[in-house]
Amino acid sequence: MSAGRVVRSRDFTAERAWGALDIANLDGTTVRLHWTDQPYVWHVNDGSEVFAVLDGEVEMRYREAGEERRVLLGVGDIFHAEVGCEHVAHPRGAARILVVEREGSV
Repeated sequence: MSAGRVVRSRDFTAERAWGALDIANLDGTTVRLHWTDQPYVWHVNDGSEVFAVLDGEVEMRYREAGEERRVLLGVGDIFHAEVGCEHVAHPRGAARILVVEREGSV
């Protein structure tokens, strides 16, 4: 077993939108690289989620106090969704996103 691993995110493409490459499982917290060119669905995670754009642009939509907000995320930008934060990601073209969340979360 190797002690290290290099993942070239810009080279990763999935067969379907939101397809993922499992990078690591840190005691029940997953680190996954996603490729997508389609929006996800509105959802609420059962734990915190960290969402980092590695390639492309993603419009993150989220609801705060019943009001929908939108923010455009570019390469290097990070969105943190606390428990109970309803949100949905809308990529603008193809995007690669690193997602850190509780194992089995939506």
